[in-house]
Amino acid sequence: MIKNTSEVIELVVKNDMCIGCGLCVYKCSSKALEIKMNDFGFLEPELVGECNCNGECISVCPSNPKPAKEVRTENEIAEIFFTEDQKHHPKIGKYIETYTGYSEKHRLTSSSGGIATYILSALLEKGIINHVISVKDNDENNDKHYEYVVSSSSADLLKSAKTRYYPVSLSKAISMVDSLEGNVAIVGVACFIKGIRLAQHSDPQLKIKIPFLVGIICGGVKSSFYTEYLSNRVGVKTCEKPQFRIKDYKSSASDYSFGCFDKGSTKLESIKMKEVGDMWGTGLFKSNACDFCDDVTTELADISVGDAWMEPFSEDGKGTNVIVTRSYLADQILKDGSVNGDIIIEKLSLEKFLSSQRGSYNHRHTGLSHRVKKATEKGLLVPPKRFDNIKTTFDFRLVQNYRMKVRRMSLLYWKNSDSLLAYDTLMKKSLLKLRVATKFYHYKRNLFSKGLMKKIIIKYFKNE
Repeated sequence: MIKNTSEVIELVVKNDMCIGCGLCVYKCSSKALEIKMNDFGFLEPELVGECNCNGECISVCPSNPKPAKEVRTENEIAEIFFTEDQKHHPKIGKYIETYTGYSEKHRLTSSSGGIATYILSALLEKGIINHVISVKDNDENNDKHYEYVVSSSSADLLKSAKTRYYPVSLSKAISMVDSLEGNVAIVGVACFIKGIRLAQHSDPQLKIKIPFLVGIICGGVKSSFYTEYLSNRVGVKTCEKPQFRIKDYKSSASDYSFGCFDKGSTKLESIKMKEVGDMWGTGLFKSNACDFCDDVTTELADISVGDAWMEPFSEDGKGTNVIVTRSYLADQILKDGSVNGDIIIEKLSLEKFLSSQRGSYNHRHTGLSHRVKKATEKGLLVPPKRFDNIKTTFDFRLVQNYRMKVRRMSLLYWKNSDSLLAYDTLMKKSLLKLRVATKFYHYKRNLFSKGLMKKIIIKYFKNE
């Protein structure tokens, strides 16, 4: 049995499985933890005092390697919180319906289709919630860029509409929940939402106080190094107000830009992300914990929203969401909004939804067993997982090996490089190997999917 916070540090932080959500800091009754930025640009708890909280802090950790049986994985947690007659799919979790859509009012000021902003605004207007905890610009500290804060009006909420690929923690904002008058909704990625559900499980009053969770379908949490790297690419020395999803309305949804201001300047310096290269499929600057996450669709949220990376929606630079509803409240708000003409939605078939997240499923489900095997061989503790027994081919495992190496090297090299050129030079070889391995894997997969490999083999042996 885990007895104190120091064991939490040993089991999670020192195993490089911490995601920096800060729920442990909130839960620790001894106040023995503080969230701080580590040497690789990630937030993590640090022991600052003596603790005798009997493991309360790890009970809310999404990366707990030894969870209680009733909350072992997302499957068990979903059974606790979604008790209505939801459908179920192993890759989606419990759900009511899948959609695509957008809010005309909020679309242009959001990273994607604006559905998250719309549904939170509707909840505020209906009085179902009185506050929203979400990520906004940190106007008081430009070095930190972003943090979770409380919005109590639709006008305040608009300031948090865009995606921020920067480390943030819930520790400070969620500690304010009890003192806020009325109910609260929280926006978060899968690991953060899981931590909140675990906190609600151990303290049922939190379920009453926090009746609604909005989940962001996530491609991985990035280090602060990611922002530093991009700001260097646009020639900015002291980055202020970074913007990660500047849309090009005349182009496709994926043709967005990064931009930021240099300290003291009023000119936005920007660069198309296509010019930067693949920052997601390569795993650059990503948290190690993300490589052991099998929750693609933020399964524990009342509603999950992401980008509709599929035709014809991906061709619209204004942005379109894919949506998964899991509570009937969320589903009804969308239906009412559609009838009123406030939003444009249409049902999305299960097949098309799964296709829209194919890359993420391939990496986080199919590739998980290999990464778990590699971690356990090193003696690292991995939380219980649901997709850790899928058999993979040699060429696929090779891609996984190079992705793990690129992820690790990107952090190490950036930390120790004195210039953008030095970093790019150091990374060039590893990225080339990953690119070659990935092309070979895709080529082989396409051959099999089209039945060409089988025809080649049959023809060869027939000629023999």
